[in-house]
Amino acid sequence: MALMPDLLSAGLIEKDSHGDITWTWAYPSVTPFLRDFYIRKSNLNSESVPVPFTYGQFQRIWYYISTTDVADTDNLPKVKKFSLVLTAKDFNPEKYESLTRIMCALYKETGTPVSILETFLTVMTKGVCRSEENGTFTTRDFSTSDAYFAGSAKDLINTFGVESILIYVAMLLKKRVVVYHPNVGELIQAARAFPALVWERQNWNLLYPNVHLDKDEMSDLQSNTSYVAGFTEASVEGRSDLYDIFVNLNNAEISIAPQAKETFAMGKLHKDIAMYMVQSAEDDSMSNKDVIGAVVKKTKELLNNLKSLATEGEDGKASISIEALRGRNMPPAMENFLYNLAAAEGLVQL
Repeated sequence: MALMPDLLSAGLIEKDSHGDITWTWAYPSVTPFLRDFYIRKSNLNSESVPVPFTYGQFQRIWYYISTTDVADTDNLPKVKKFSLVLTAKDFNPEKYESLTRIMCALYKETGTPVSILETFLTVMTKGVCRSEENGTFTTRDFSTSDAYFAGSAKDLINTFGVESILIYVAMLLKKRVVVYHPNVGELIQAARAFPALVWERQNWNLLYPNVHLDKDEMSDLQSNTSYVAGFTEASVEGRSDLYDIFVNLNNAEISIAPQAKETFAMGKLHKDIAMYMVQSAEDDSMSNKDVIGAVVKKTKELLNNLKSLATEGEDGKASISIEALRGRNMPPAMENFLYNLAAAEGLVQL
């Protein structure tokens, strides 16, 4: 039996025939502050059509939101739309999209949140739920690695070409990346691919795919020293205090913040890696997994060369100093890059 202990809570937001939006149910309880936050993320209060499924991260918790229309034949007479919110500890959009789809269908059939609660508890304790009409959910069908591979690094590299090296360097050096696209669905799908460029770290917790320029969200985001943050607000480009590089998915353009120009100075090594990435991504015989594997191989070569420059200190720990790099008479861009990489890899003694 595969339990699902990462599942934390479930909640319902309803929009009635008068346009009023109400948080109607939760298990276990959700604070008023978080209720307002999830209502905002559901986009039910917007004039635009809400996306059927969205997700994001806030206060180190992942949230997954499915929104659906209600037909006259459903058992919800005064409800026109509703959003089901699940919160969890893990990043796995496909898993929670499948689960919320079943829960939404059950709620429309029964008109009572009891059906959601029953499914929630069954999945949490058994890792599976079965329904003749709405299909079967099994947590074993959704691996973490599949969730990581679902973001296409191949598409990302093909979109930006040789400029993809800027994204790669930002991820490698653990910098702050802001990503913009006006469509939230396209935004979150593209943003999830960024951590795949540093696959060996297996860290998708740096991903904040759906952020708004609100005080609470800015405070939460800026509590991190590095991140990939997705925005649908074009005005975020003017907030260079939030990023080292700004990635405009809509125009396929990347810009560097003034304070980060030196960090992203490019040399021959960067150009060689950029061409290698582009050639791999453009190869029709290579899948997304193949491209990620190729980038991993190049990163391992880079890190092995970096570690070969380290010396062992009196404490027995290997480290790299800026003086040692300068002694090798490297071009300034290479010297700066390798020192920053050493710092990101914990090879610089503070």
